[in-house]
Amino acid sequence: MDLERKYRNVPGTTVFDSTLARKGYHLNQVCASLLKDENRQRFRANERAYLDEWKLTEEQKQAVLDRDYNRMIALGGNVYYLAKIFSSDGLKFTHVCAQMCGMTEEDYIQMMNDGGRAPAKEKNTGD
Repeated sequence: MDLERKYRNVPGTTVFDSTLARKGYHLNQVCASLLKDENRQRFRANERAYLDEWKLTEEQKQAVLDRDYNRMIALGGNVYYLAKIFSSDGLKFTHVCAQMCGMTEEDYIQMMNDGGRAPAKEKNTGD
């Protein structure tokens, strides 16, 4: 069985591996830069200009501007780095996770308190 193919096909899951780490290196660096207050202030003052200072793809820049966290993850963003963006916006982790799941924050918290989402069953293809 091909492990790489197997973990890349887990429904609703993006595995942050070395391929995504390379793809998202600069995106994650932008996020890490927001640890400094002076950078957060510059980012808030003109997000596009701040993003243009970095070697991001246009798609990565647009995902940040749109606050499309699912897209940022698909483009190599690590959720722990992306947290610097939503923290800069004054948002809680649960708020963004709910948004990513298409739920209200209250429903997301209740789901997690109830044990989380049950994983989808994979069909055994005989590989």
